[in-house]
Amino acid sequence: MTPLAATDSAIPAPALYRGRFAPSPTGPLHFGSLVAAVGSYLEARVNHGEWLLRIEDVDDPRTVPGAADGILRTLAGFGFEWDGEVVVQSRRIDHYHAALVRLQLDSFVYPCACSRSEIAARTGTVSVDGGLVYPGTCRSGLSEGRAARAWRLRVPDQEFCCIDRIQGEIRQNLERQVGDFVLLRADGQYAYQLAVVVDDAAQGVNAVVRGVDLLASTARQMWLQQCLGLPTPSYAHLPVVVNAAGEKLSKQTRAPAVDPANAGTLLASAMRFLGHPLPPELYAAPLPEFWRWALANWSMARVPAVRAIFPGSAQ
Repeated sequence: MTPLAATDSAIPAPALYRGRFAPSPTGPLHFGSLVAAVGSYLEARVNHGEWLLRIEDVDDPRTVPGAADGILRTLAGFGFEWDGEVVVQSRRIDHYHAALVRLQLDSFVYPCACSRSEIAARTGTVSVDGGLVYPGTCRSGLSEGRAARAWRLRVPDQEFCCIDRIQGEIRQNLERQVGDFVLLRADGQYAYQLAVVVDDAAQGVNAVVRGVDLLASTARQMWLQQCLGLPTPSYAHLPVVVNAAGEKLSKQTRAPAVDPANAGTLLASAMRFLGHPLPPELYAAPLPEFWRWALANWSMARVPAVRAIFPGSAQ
């Protein structure tokens, strides 16, 4: 039978949901990362989509040897199943270089000679992520005798708006709240902002579910996507897990590794943290039974729209 030809009135098929989980191998997987994995995984699966894995090891000085393999083993031990091959950023440096060259040719970026101490001496304005707003010192060119240390992306005096699926409407003026930001660092490392934008586009990621600690990066990524002519995915920022001192769980705060031997208890705690308390009988249930219940009951609308939660306070 001859297939029907497409017509102008044909309704296009909805795009396949494609989400991702992108841990940095700076240490073993901890509970905060497990929460992000659970939220992004369930949202992808209930939307009948794909869940991709990416190892974000572009920051070589912070990468711990063997941590990436350990993270993958841990995720498998908790019953996560990902789609396709695992993307590793350290194998994609040529792609980041190509993106930077394109931005150079389009005059979106410029060389910067400023050190951190010089920036601190010229501005007292704190940026949205706790750094300093770059004052634009090198925007019009390098001073005589100064050599470039980094490459920065020009940002507009414009308010960017993101309707986050959990946190609601978020507005940020890049020039006033961040300043021109670095894409290639003084140590030769490509910045997270460039790598994540290039990789999300290359993997066809159209829905990002991640921790709210990265919410302040969203406007930068939206602007970079526009500069490169790349699509902007939807965003949903989950609350982050903090310790008793209010610090985000991380290697720096000595967050302990999660053990698949305690998968039932830890997954139940992650679900409770995300607003989905399990029935008591499921705490000791086999992993397949847990995942069946989680997939049947997951709703992004139940995730609390807060910035941080101490696990003991999650109801």
